[in-house]
Amino acid sequence: MSSVRRLSLVSDEVHASMPLQQAGALRVAIATQDMKNLNAHFGSAKRFAVYDVTREEWQLVEAVAFDDVSNESGRHRSEGDDRITPKVEALKGCHLLFCLAIGGPSAAKVISAKIHPIKVPQPQSIQEVLLRTQTMLRKAPPPWLRKVLAEAGVAQKKRPFEDEDFK
Repeated sequence: MSSVRRLSLVSDEVHASMPLQQAGALRVAIATQDMKNLNAHFGSAKRFAVYDVTREEWQLVEAVAFDDVSNESGRHRSEGDDRITPKVEALKGCHLLFCLAIGGPSAAKVISAKIHPIKVPQPQSIQEVLLRTQTMLRKAPPPWLRKVLAEAGVAQKKRPFEDEDFK
């Protein structure tokens, strides 16, 4: 059994589970080894930095740490040794998951928890990931992100109807 530790910013009460989502925000989890960069595979990530991201700002919600992680060798441990389910459970409530890689069975579990996994080809700073997420939110989001936003209850800004549209 793996232990999960949560570090979250607290204002006036202690939270046993993930803090409430900021209104109109997309909750994003980033696989990290150092809390500075997206630099981990899903299974081997020692930590996940969780942020609420809007078009204008982002805010660190919490850091989730794990003691028992894979070694990225691709080999599975003995039957009954499940390191993935505790990670998926800890990230429930997130809308997007950024990581360097994620295996098929892990991706299936993440998707069934209504979290959209996004593989990034090479390490980059967490700030770069958050800026790119904001850019996607500000511009016309791709169809997959519109679906995630709709499920998250994040309303898209619509252009006002104007007569010039038909000239």
